[in-house]
Amino acid sequence: MKDAPSDSATQMPLLTAINADSHVHLIVGANTLAAARCAKSVGAGAKPVVIAPDCESLQYSLAAHVDNGSANWVQRQFQDDDLTSLGREEVDHVVDMVFVTLGGNHPLSSHIFKLCRRLRIPVNVSDAPDLCTFSLLSTYSDGPLHIGITTSGRGCKLASRLKREISSTLPPHLGTAINRLGTVRKRLWEEDFAAGLCDVNFDVDEDDSTGQKHTFNNLVTEDDANAAKTRRMRWLSQICEYWPLRKLAAITDSDMDSILQTYHSGRGQDTDITGVKLPEKQGKLILAGSGPGHPDLLTRATYNAIQSADIILADKLVPAPVLELIPRRTEVHIARKFPGNADQAQEEFLRMGLEALQKGRQVLRLKQGDPYLYGRGGEELEFFRAEGYTPVVLPGITSALSAPLFAEIPATHRGVSDQVLVCTGTGRKGAAPEPPTYVPTQTVVFLMALHRISALIDSLTKLPAEGCHSSLRSRTLWPKETPCAIIERASCSDQRVIRTTLQHVCQAFEAEGSRPPGLLVVGASCHILHKPNDREWIVEEGFRGLDELHSAVEAPMINEAV
Repeated sequence: MKDAPSDSATQMPLLTAINADSHVHLIVGANTLAAARCAKSVGAGAKPVVIAPDCESLQYSLAAHVDNGSANWVQRQFQDDDLTSLGREEVDHVVDMVFVTLGGNHPLSSHIFKLCRRLRIPVNVSDAPDLCTFSLLSTYSDGPLHIGITTSGRGCKLASRLKREISSTLPPHLGTAINRLGTVRKRLWEEDFAAGLCDVNFDVDEDDSTGQKHTFNNLVTEDDANAAKTRRMRWLSQICEYWPLRKLAAITDSDMDSILQTYHSGRGQDTDITGVKLPEKQGKLILAGSGPGHPDLLTRATYNAIQSADIILADKLVPAPVLELIPRRTEVHIARKFPGNADQAQEEFLRMGLEALQKGRQVLRLKQGDPYLYGRGGEELEFFRAEGYTPVVLPGITSALSAPLFAEIPATHRGVSDQVLVCTGTGRKGAAPEPPTYVPTQTVVFLMALHRISALIDSLTKLPAEGCHSSLRSRTLWPKETPCAIIERASCSDQRVIRTTLQHVCQAFEAEGSRPPGLLVVGASCHILHKPNDREWIVEEGFRGLDELHSAVEAPMINEAV
């Protein structure tokens, strides 16, 4: 009975890890791929020899390897006897591996492949899987840990993607932990061998491809002398098999000493199964933006942080619909910020956050909008990092860009506005910041400005008094007929938009009253989609767009018969 013919599509490549120390790798070509192959060879401890004519210019990184002596350049065309004359003396000058970077269509590629097959030299030809006896893997490395991915030449870019996906799930410093566990394994064997408990050689080259033996979890009894000889080595194998990877990656030398010292002793309430003293729970800080107002505009990451926090420190302007998402069990504090007390309230929150972190609690510092856009997020990160806690910072949708959108004001519009400027209306200690100069094609968004809108408009449309800084007197003033809009409680059901011009905005704000939080948008783009016509200002109440989306999703679908 004949064997069924093999199907190359179902064959599995034999993946190996080669010790290439001092090997000679022949690289044919001088292009970018040749430079990559050279770097791989040098990294593996090999001695690459580049074959390329003098007329060909070496790729710059390849030339650097030649210049520093880590690679040799033979400045001529490939010759057949290069395969048997440029290698190591101990293997009769036969090269150990060949990389041809000329492509599969080059006539020399097929010729070199045939020569290598006859001489049993591993060969790789770029872009020609049929002319390769081996292929390089897309590799992730961390110390002694190396993870390789191959798609058998059918999807190189996908192999790189898979490598990134796999490596992103691994904890950091896993390579260091592997080195540490290897040292402990050798130490256990040396101690057991000195005590006469084992009489076998220490296997430093254990095959990584083999799994645990079938006796891995067999019961070890007191009278089982043979099993007792290797019980500590078996126990270390249990740790490697069952501990979470993140716990293994975080293990320290002192942890391993504790494990060895307590192996034969009982365990207390503050130790785990290995005898290691359990670490105190570490505090965690998340600095997140809650968006412009509507809870649907929270990022999923911020929503998850709200649900998992032990304590939430929220800014005063975080809207009620967002605060309603907080579980009832969660401790919540709202910043006691009012005019003249902003710095004191900030200090109070920093102290409360630090105290909670020191108790091992998960703290969410919840801000309106985005934490880094006039939210003092950078200051808070610096403070907590100096105390030994580095926050996880989550972005939020800023009202500077979303509020104009919900008010149907395009921040940029072809032929009208080609740039956006975001300013604060209030500087440190309540001081007025320097006003921007007029640019006809610019849309300017002023945050935290409505409480001093009269002074802001004066600074935009009037020159300052004599004696002020020369730059303020030389800037271009904003025309009073420039369109503008006040947008308050953007994205919420009680959103309000006042559309007017710089000439009438102060009067409109005084007449209509305040509905914080709000901002001011200035620029020609404010009247692109909506114009007040001959009126000094118009007021638009309410916004149900996001709520209507909910209704559309929840409404049943009706299929009409055809």
